[in-house]
Amino acid sequence: MAEAKKWVMKDPKRENVFWPTAELKKQAWVSDEAIYKKAAADPVAFWSQQAEELHWFKKWDKAYDPAPYAYKWFIGGKTNLSYNSLDRHIQAGHGDRVAIIWEPEPVEEKALHITYKELHERVCRFANGLKSLGVKKGDRVGIYLPMIPEAVVAMQACARIGAPHSVVFSAFSPESLRDRLDDAGAKVLITADGYYRRGKPIDLKKAAEQGAEGTKVEKIVVVKRLDGSASMKAGRDVWYHDLVAKASADCAAEPLDAEHLSFLLYTSGTTGKPKGIMHTTGGYAVQSYLTAKWNFDLHPGDIFWCTADVGWVTGHTYINYGPLMNGVTTFMYEGSPDMPDYGRMWAIVQKHKITQLYTAPTLIRMLIKQGDEWPAKYDLSTLRVLGTVGEPINVDAWMWYFEKIGGERCPIIDTWWQTETGANMVNNLPGVGPFIPTVAGRGFPGIIGDILDSGGQPTKVGEGGYLAIYAPFPPSLTRGIYGDMDRFKNQYFSDYGPERYFTSDGARKDDMGNFRITGRVDDVMNVAGHRLATAEVESALAQNDKVSEVAVVSKPHDLKGEVPVAFVLLRKGIEPSEEIRKDLLATVNRVIGPTGRPEEIIFAHDVPKTRSGKIMRRILKSLVRDEPVGDLTTLLNPETVDELKKAVGYKG
Repeated sequence: MAEAKKWVMKDPKRENVFWPTAELKKQAWVSDEAIYKKAAADPVAFWSQQAEELHWFKKWDKAYDPAPYAYKWFIGGKTNLSYNSLDRHIQAGHGDRVAIIWEPEPVEEKALHITYKELHERVCRFANGLKSLGVKKGDRVGIYLPMIPEAVVAMQACARIGAPHSVVFSAFSPESLRDRLDDAGAKVLITADGYYRRGKPIDLKKAAEQGAEGTKVEKIVVVKRLDGSASMKAGRDVWYHDLVAKASADCAAEPLDAEHLSFLLYTSGTTGKPKGIMHTTGGYAVQSYLTAKWNFDLHPGDIFWCTADVGWVTGHTYINYGPLMNGVTTFMYEGSPDMPDYGRMWAIVQKHKITQLYTAPTLIRMLIKQGDEWPAKYDLSTLRVLGTVGEPINVDAWMWYFEKIGGERCPIIDTWWQTETGANMVNNLPGVGPFIPTVAGRGFPGIIGDILDSGGQPTKVGEGGYLAIYAPFPPSLTRGIYGDMDRFKNQYFSDYGPERYFTSDGARKDDMGNFRITGRVDDVMNVAGHRLATAEVESALAQNDKVSEVAVVSKPHDLKGEVPVAFVLLRKGIEPSEEIRKDLLATVNRVIGPTGRPEEIIFAHDVPKTRSGKIMRRILKSLVRDEPVGDLTTLLNPETVDELKKAVGYKG
C-alpha cells in the first residue's frame, strides 16, 4: 500500500474525540472556528460573500427577503446551475478535467471517463433535444433513470433551459412514479430500457410506461442501457441516442431568476401523500456549492464518491451539482455493493483512487457484517475525508468506518440535513473539528439553530429536544410544497412560528455545543412518561460487539404507554441464544438505563429494506402492532416480511 497521510489526531484528554492535524488544517478551506462567530453575526452578508464565487448573469438587487413563509434569496439576480457546473470551468481552461467517472456493475464492462468538455456537449445536445420535443422554460420534466451518466446529463439539461426536473428513484413502483408525475404535471418523462442490479438486467421501460399512464406525459425519452429490445410506441417514445444525434451541440444556458424553480423532489409525509419539495436556482446553487467545497475539502484533482442514488436529494446535491460546481470529478457506480462480492466498494476506492467517500450508516453496518477481511484486501490510502448521511450513526459503525476504512487517518463528517433543506446543515468542518462518534456537530457557518423544548425554549446541555432552524433561513431551504402552501406552513412553522423552521428531528447538545441528532420525532416513544428516540435504543444495542445491525420500533403497552421492540441481526458466525438476549438488555441498561430496555428482542436474518438500503421501519412497526403492512413493491427483500410475521406472531 502507498504511504497514507494522517489527517486527524486523538484528543489527549477525551476518549473517542479527534481533531484535524496541522497538515489538514493547512490545506482545508476553513481552519479557524472564528468563521462561525463571524457568519452568525450577519448570515446574510456571509452568504452574499460566498455567492460571489459563482457566476451571475446579473447580480442580485437584494440579498434576502424575510417575508413570512415566502422568504427569498438573491432577489433580482440571474444565474444557471448548468452554467456554473460546466461552462465556468471550461472558460477557465479546465475543460479536459474529468467530470464524471462511471463504473458499470458488470465487471467485464469498462469504466467510462467523461471530461467537462464532453459533458458540456452531451448536456447541450440533450437540452436541444428536449426543446425539439416542446419543452420550454418552466415545464416540468420527469426523470426515472438508474445510476448511469445520462441521469446527470438529463438533470443538467433541464437546469440549462430552466425546465424544473422531478427525479423519481428508479426502484419506485409504477404507482409511485405516477403519483409524482401527476402531481408535478410533467409533460416529458426520461427513462431507460433497463439497468443491472445484482447481476440481473432490470426492465425499467415497462414500469415507466405504466407510471406514465393517465398523466400529462406526452413523450417518453428512452436511454439504451441494455440490448435496445424494449418496445417503443410510435409518436410517444423516442430513443435518447436518436434524439441527441440530431441535436446541435450549441445551447446557451438560460439566465434564470435566482428564485426560479430548479427542481421538485418528492418525499414521504405523515399523510401518506408524497410532498413535492420545491428548490430554487440561486440559493440552492450557493449552498450546495459551498457545503460540498468546505465539508469535503474539495480541491482540483479530487475524486468524490457519494454512494447515494440520483433519485434522492443526496444524489442531486452531492453527485451532481455540488461536485461539478466545484470542478472536481464525481464518481458514479451503477450497481450493488456486493457484486461480484463484498469487496466491490473497496476495490472501486483502490481502482479509481477515491479521495472522499460519502455513504450511509445502513451500508456501513451491512459491510461490517461481512467481516473486516474485505476492506483489508485493498489499498484505501487515497481516502482523505469520510462522510455519513441519511440517519444517525451508532458508535460501533462510526468506529469501524474510522478504523477499517479510514485507517484512523481521516475525519468523519457526520452530516445532518433533509430533502427540504437541499444541502448539508449540521456537521463539523474537516479543518476545524472535533470528530466524535454519533455527534453531527454545529450548524454550518451562516446557519443558526438550536434545540428547543415543546414551549420553544432552548434546552440545557444533555437534554433532549427538537432541532429548529432560525431565520434568516439558509439559501437552499425549500420554498414550499408544490401546490400545497397551507401544508407547508402547517408542517414546518406551526410549532414555533414563521421565524423558526421545525425540522421534526430530535437532538441533544453536548458541552462543546455540538448537536447529536437522535432521529425523527415521529420515531420518538413515550415510555412510562419518558421521551425516548428509537434511534437512541438502536445506537445502544449496536454498541454490543455481537450486533451487526439493529432496528427499533415502538409498540403500545398497557402500563407504560409504549415500549421499544428490537429487531437484531447478529454478526457472522454468532447464533441467537438466551444468553445473548440478556447481554443485549444489559448493554441497553448500561448505555441508556432501564427505560430504554426493549420489551422484546427479535433475532432476524434480515429486515425489510428499500433498494437503496434503507430499513423500512414502517413495516416493522406494523408487524409488532398487528396492523396491515401496506405496499411492499419498493422492497429489495420482500421475502423477509413473511419470515418476520412468523417471528412476531403476526395475525394480520
